[in-house]
Amino acid sequence: MARSFIDDSKLDLIDKILSNVQNDLFDLGADLCIPDNNKNLNSLRIVDSYVKKLEKNIDLLNKDLKPLRSFILPGGTKISSYLHVARTIARRSEREMIELSQINEEQISKESIQYINRLSDFLFVAARYVNLKLKFEDILWVPGDNYEK
Repeated sequence: MARSFIDDSKLDLIDKILSNVQNDLFDLGADLCIPDNNKNLNSLRIVDSYVKKLEKNIDLLNKDLKPLRSFILPGGTKISSYLHVARTIARRSEREMIELSQINEEQISKESIQYINRLSDFLFVAARYVNLKLKFEDILWVPGDNYEK
């Protein structure tokens, strides 16, 4: 959904990476629909190169960002907000994949779980990168800001 709001050439890199991620997610779906013990040599699998590509993209975007000194709250631009929503969905998917992998009948590769874990990290960095490129400051968490005694 975030891609549908990208209309600034400053975000061409994000658009390209997100396009690749969308394709990867279909590959992940194909991998997950057949338990590992039923796969054959022609079965589509998430392999380490998928994870390494995400990590490379995280590093690429992170080099422009200031180091975090505080937790940040999701928000900023509409694109960034959608990326944060996608991040939470990826985290939920990771928890469900781990739960499914613990059921004896289902086999899920460690690379698939690593991919979805790194995807949520990528989406967090991408959200920050979008805000930076569109000149929105990170929204810092202020612990106890609304606490009343």
